[in-house]
Amino acid sequence: MSSISFPHAAHDQTASSSHEDAGYFNTDSHSAFATSSTGSSFQMNPLSSHPPRTPRNSIVSSNHVYGGDIYTPKEEVIEERPEYFSDDGEEEEEEEVGKARTRVRREDVWREMLKTSYGRDKAFKIMQYSMKLYLIFHTTLSRSSILKLAQRPIWEKTLVRRFESAIAHFSLTRKLLILFNWLSPLTEILAQHAENRSLDTTKSSSKNKSKPLLHTFLHASPPTLLELANGLSDDVATLSRIGLIGKRTGERAAYYADWCWFLSTLVNLVENAVERSVITEQQRQVESRLYDESMLGATAKSNPRANTLDAKELGRLQRQDHWMVMSRWKLLMDLIFVSYNVFGMKRAKLQVQTLTGLTAAFLSTAKTYERHKTELVKTAKY
Repeated sequence: MSSISFPHAAHDQTASSSHEDAGYFNTDSHSAFATSSTGSSFQMNPLSSHPPRTPRNSIVSSNHVYGGDIYTPKEEVIEERPEYFSDDGEEEEEEEVGKARTRVRREDVWREMLKTSYGRDKAFKIMQYSMKLYLIFHTTLSRSSILKLAQRPIWEKTLVRRFESAIAHFSLTRKLLILFNWLSPLTEILAQHAENRSLDTTKSSSKNKSKPLLHTFLHASPPTLLELANGLSDDVATLSRIGLIGKRTGERAAYYADWCWFLSTLVNLVENAVERSVITEQQRQVESRLYDESMLGATAKSNPRANTLDAKELGRLQRQDHWMVMSRWKLLMDLIFVSYNVFGMKRAKLQVQTLTGLTAAFLSTAKTYERHKTELVKTAKY
């Protein structure tokens, strides 16, 4: 047996620590060799037909680090962590995941969803806009020339009146469920302020003073400030609907909330486009590497670990891209919906807002369902 030593092994082990990106994807910045604790060398069989694979950097550059997933609520974030496999445990790992998925039932996922106020909000939104869509079709058909002269059943007016009442109550219930949403961005700003104060006290002398809270607010990210203003305005409008604040003040607050929603949706669409371009580039790099290896004659038998990791990484990136597309469509539906309120458009307002609201509700629910299902699979796996 021959021995091969690496002069910079200690440095390589220190520099190969993994970093986790916020949002949809988490990747390692560098690959790492597992070396022995007794020295920086390993034994290689000289008769082996396959030399050890040279470590290569991950396809994700460490420069592409983005902030939190601002365009998607926490309840909709689907975490995609990189999967690590040993040469002996790949099949066992896949079998465990498959068994865990079979043990998770749809009823369990819906139960976990409806435990949260966000999940109940989406369920109520689907029911609210489904009823509105039914009333639109009902009104259109009842006014048509074919059914206009036909005798209407007695229970029809009662049903329509009950649906209208239920729609109004669902709308108010959803507003009450999302009260105090502004606490999340406020907590983020206060945490940043506390961190800045601690840094100032550790490195400052008696001449330097800690920066005021207003300085932290002014230097917070625009999406965080928009979310804070939107939450506060929504709460004022909700309090006006239940009679605690005057109607005029509530209408003004609702107008400001619509503008904050409109601007934040535009910012989120830009963030979505940037992150999706990064994921698309990562997919191209993985596909190019797989193609190069296939052209060089590398097969799953000659290099099973590398091919498996590349295939797993490509599948993970494709799933991320799929949910990024879903997020983009949801944001477009929100943009169309709120544009009618912001710009005062009247033509086909009821029909367009009903369709866009229902579509956005289904997309949000699908993402929330997938997130809860992933969490239940992880729990059942272990």
